[in-house]
Amino acid sequence: MNARTREAWLALPLILAVGAVIAWAGSEGSPVALGLPLFALCGLGSFVVNWVVFTHAFRAQTERFFDLTGSLTYLMLVVVALVLGPRDPRALLVGALVLAWALRLGTFLFRRIQEDGGDGRFDDLKPDFGRFLMTWTLQGLWVFLTLACGLVAMTTSEPRALGVPAVLGTALWVLGWGLEVTADQQKRAFRRDAANEGRFITTGLWAWSQHPNYFGEILLWVGVALIAVPVLQGGQYATLISPVFVFVLLTRVSGIPLLRARAKKQWGADPAYQAYRARTPVLVPRPPRG
Repeated sequence: MNARTREAWLALPLILAVGAVIAWAGSEGSPVALGLPLFALCGLGSFVVNWVVFTHAFRAQTERFFDLTGSLTYLMLVVVALVLGPRDPRALLVGALVLAWALRLGTFLFRRIQEDGGDGRFDDLKPDFGRFLMTWTLQGLWVFLTLACGLVAMTTSEPRALGVPAVLGTALWVLGWGLEVTADQQKRAFRRDAANEGRFITTGLWAWSQHPNYFGEILLWVGVALIAVPVLQGGQYATLISPVFVFVLLTRVSGIPLLRARAKKQWGADPAYQAYRARTPVLVPRPPRG
């Protein structure tokens, strides 16, 4: 067993422990379903769905359904929460927002990997059972942590009337959604133009930020958390880790750092790329400078 495989096996219980802590904290005030607090049941489901698909992915040595499975996990958790939960206006609002986001992003990512023919990030992972399993387990945790705050809003047994936080949170979600969708569409159109092969995008929202889609992603999850805040109680406040987790993941772990390293490797010696990086904010958009 090499060092990376050993690290993966050591990471697995840590990932599950984090999930268990959040499941325990978010279950306060959650109705019971199938013998478990509904919030915890959703957390367990997040891992189980990814493990089930992993068994096929490892046998077939494919990563084609990885991103799609992530989106389907969101959809499943929302459906379970709404079917077994109170279905009050706040729950329905959060559920609708998450469903819209997951359907759009899942379709976009699955179509992209079909067009690209694969994802190079998985080339070294697929043959290694431990590392590949850890990746799918981590996706289960990613879904659960990202959705945790929204899940509280959908599973609370003490619903409250919608108010100003819900209005502000929805507005923030719409803004983030608009930024993410627009940025993704602009980049997709750019890549589809044969004249842009081997080039980097600097137009549209990408002239305002090097990662406008990630900024939109962070905003919309902050919006979901804001909608959920009025029903949080006791240990459930720990689920406010949701937007923080999204921010840290995208800006410090697997989002921006990986993309910037890849871009630097490809265009680092290009003066035009150096100028673009120097004049364009990494995340928070601002009008382009002349």
